[in-house]
Amino acid sequence: MLTMTTEARAAVESIVANANAADTGGVRIAEDGTGANGFALSVTPEPQQDDTVVAEAGARIFLDETAAVALDDKVLDAAPDAEGAVRFALLQQP
Repeated sequence: MLTMTTEARAAVESIVANANAADTGGVRIAEDGTGANGFALSVTPEPQQDDTVVAEAGARIFLDETAAVALDDKVLDAAPDAEGAVRFALLQQP
């Protein structure tokens, strides 16, 4: 199952809080619809019915079915870019 680094957990918590999402909110990772195996991130107030929920230390990520399979062996990491925006990256689990 997807896991998060400490930095990714903090970034997800901050993004959700800044979006004024409900306590049940989180970041949703879903197929982006381009057919190029890409994913889109969005802040949502709750998971969709078939989403897999990954919750760690207050950070919640919702994965659609495609993302849940594709990211099963990954670690989500985050770091600020040169402009101070958050950049997410996927790493292999050890």
